[in-house]
Amino acid sequence: MANLLNQHRPSHRIWELDFFRSIAILLMVFFHLIYDLHFFYNIPIHYESGVVYYIGKASASLFIFLAGISCTLSKNNTKRGLHLLLWALAITVTTSIAVPGSNIIFGILHLLGVSILLSTFFQKLKAFFLILIGSGIMIIGVSLPSLTAPNNWLAPLGLLSADFYSADYYPLFPWFGLFLWGVAFGRIKYRERISIFPWDLSQSFWLKPGQHSLSIYLLHQPVLLLILYVAFKLT
Repeated sequence: MANLLNQHRPSHRIWELDFFRSIAILLMVFFHLIYDLHFFYNIPIHYESGVVYYIGKASASLFIFLAGISCTLSKNNTKRGLHLLLWALAITVTTSIAVPGSNIIFGILHLLGVSILLSTFFQKLKAFFLILIGSGIMIIGVSLPSLTAPNNWLAPLGLLSADFYSADYYPLFPWFGLFLWGVAFGRIKYRERISIFPWDLSQSFWLKPGQHSLSIYLLHQPVLLLILYVAFKLT
């Protein structure tokens, strides 16, 4: 389970990918801590704008870009994509039951699962065309919020009705474009499947979170909520 977000075999790990995943995890945990304080404990900290908002988006952007890179290093993308979608579905069901009103409709795991599956259709394209298509998807995605759909059936693409709400939402437009940029970067920089840096940090403890990114993603919210519950009970 730990390697589903990583997309390459543990015996052939490229240390900098785990390094940047660890950064993404740290940013994600911080963002969700602020979210939990605001949503569950009414602490007046804004997470939908300002620095906290961009920290959350920076974390998601890193995960998406790195997932694109990792797709170029894996031979099991279809299997891994399907596994991610199963976990995404499990999170959607669990969240809707545990926290009514906080539905997750096409969150980041949904996006990554679908993107990984879609990447199989782009395997023969050169990096230049991947960058071009990815840029077009992002440009289209920026304009979609100005449009209103009669329902939410097209929410995975970025077309929403006026009453749409999702606690976590990353539609294919524009985010699949960033994923394709990651695929292109992997094609260009990781053809040899080795680190692109001259030094070796493969034994650094800092890489551990990045090597277990999916496990941490699935467990960090329950752990955060438990810690906050105990802390507020004690105070």
